Amino acid sequence: MRVASHERCDDMMNTMRLPSSALFALLLGLGATRASASDHLDSPSVIADSRADIGDIYAWTSPDGRQLNLVMAIVGHTFSDRLHYTFHVDSGRGFGRTTATTTIDCHLATATEMECRAGYGDYARGDASVTPVFEKRFRVFAGLRDDPFFNNVKGTRAAYNTAVAALKAGAAHDDAGCPAFDRATSDAILDQWRHTDGGPAKNFLAGWTPASLVVAIDLDVVAKGGTLLAVWATTSDDQRQIDRMVGR
Repeated sequence: MRVASHERCDDMMNTMRLPSSALFALLLGLGATRASASDHLDSPSVIADSRADIGDIYAWTSPDGRQLNLVMAIVGHTFSDRLHYTFHVDSGRGFGRTTATTTIDCHLATATEMECRAGYGDYARGDASVTPVFEKRFRVFAGLRDDPFFNNVKGTRAAYNTAVAALKAGAAHDDAGCPAFDRATSDAILDQWRHTDGGPAKNFLAGWTPASLVVAIDLDVVAKGGTLLAVWATTSDDQRQIDRMVGR
């Protein structure tokens, strides 16, 4: 989600979905530790086929600063042979001014073999669910993994409900249209977010093992335009894009 002082907060609030917005910033400067984004079951198309639903994406650079690591977690527990799973890495020299894009496109070539191509060059194919498939500049794993995203669904809903109740009770707004909650209301919202039904926060994704596409790729392959990277992901079939998670 992008936030700008020229935008009205109520307009942005209208785009929000539980547990998060489908537009979630995922911007990396080389050397950053990690960035992530999350959304689940956010449209009728992905509800109809969870194998097309991108639940979470993660991106971080390796400790030696030589590789970009990418993870796309699919809500379904398998990949579809009708779909392409694609990372898009935009690169540039300044924030908001990317000048080059590298795609890492993957699809099931057979029932057991994942085929991935990075840009117009590096190519890997094999049963990536058993051991990672290696290519000179990148490697790929595709299989079930426990998603590390901590999602306190009930606490999030309770926090939203507290905010909505305060708005209905006449909470003030600032000049940009943003809710101006008093300290007591703000503390109550945060307290709900930190708990589940009044007790310790629970992770409702604990033990969830989505189909996960994991890529490690040399930075010079994806940083053609500069050292500032923006990472986003899509699922698509031969006719249309079905889902995306994008940072702005």
